[in-house]
Amino acid sequence: MGQARQTVERLQLGLALTRLRGRANKSQGEAGAVINRSASRLSQVENGKGALGTEELVKLLDYFGVRGQERETILALGAAARRRSTRRGYVDNLPEPFQRLVELQAAARQINWYECGIVPGLVQSPDYIRAIMRLSNSIYWDSSEAETVERILFREEHQRRVLEIGEPKQIDIVFTEDSLDHVIGDASVMRGQLLHLLQLLERQVNIRVVPNGTANNPALGGGLVVLDFPQATPVSFASVLHGPYTYYDQPEDIEPMQRIFTRVQELALSSEDTRMLLIDRLKEAK
Repeated sequence: MGQARQTVERLQLGLALTRLRGRANKSQGEAGAVINRSASRLSQVENGKGALGTEELVKLLDYFGVRGQERETILALGAAARRRSTRRGYVDNLPEPFQRLVELQAAARQINWYECGIVPGLVQSPDYIRAIMRLSNSIYWDSSEAETVERILFREEHQRRVLEIGEPKQIDIVFTEDSLDHVIGDASVMRGQLLHLLQLLERQVNIRVVPNGTANNPALGGGLVVLDFPQATPVSFASVLHGPYTYYDQPEDIEPMQRIFTRVQELALSSEDTRMLLIDRLKEAK
C-alpha cells in the first residue's frame, strides 16, 4: 500500500496515537500486531503518512485503554484523516484542540512565530502567563478558578515540551515592540517579561522585535505560526482571538504566510539590537 498524502489531520492523528501508545507503554510492534499490521506500517501512520480504518482504530483504542471523550475525539480525528477530498484549510473543531496544537509544535523541526501587540505564548514569562489567563477568566470562558489554573499549567507545559524536550529546534520569534507597551498584570509583570526574554536569548532562542514606528509592516493586527517538520509538509495557522484554529498545509496558503514571516524578519531588529532594546526598556522600567 502506498503512503497517503500528509495532511494536518493525519499528522494530528499520528501524534495522538504516538502519545496514547507511549502512555500505555506499548511498542509499535505490539500495537501493530493488534490490528495485524507491521511496526513499519504503524510507524507510517504515527508519522502522518497514513490513516487507519475505523475497526483498526477501535481495536487500538481498546488496547490502549482509551475511553470517554478522548476516545470519541480520536475516532472523529481518524474519520477526518481518511478523507481524500482536497480542501484549503482544516478547522479543528474537536475537543481539546490545544493538546493537538502543542503536539504539532513539539514535533516540528522549525517554528516561525509572529505576533502583533502581544508577546507570543511560547516566550511568555510565568507571571505574564498567570496574568493573561486571569484577565481572560470570565471573558473567554465562564468564570472558573479551576479552569484558569488548568490553562496556566497547560501553557507552562506547552513551553516545556517545545523548548526543553526532544531534539533541539530552530525557533524564530518576531513580535512588534508595542507588545511591551501593553501592560499585562502590572509593571512588575512586564519587568519580569523583559528579563525572561533576555534569558531566552541567552539560550539561543532567536527573538527579534519590530520597532515602534516601522513603516510598511504587512502583518499589522495579526499573528501567524509556520511549522516545518522533518518528514512532513509544513503547516501554518493564523492567530485568532476566539474559536478554533484553521490549519493550512497547501502551497497556495503556506507560501504567502512564509513570505509574510520573511518580511517581518527583514523589518525586525537583529537579535543583538533586540537585546539592547530589551535592556534599555528594563532600565527605563526601574
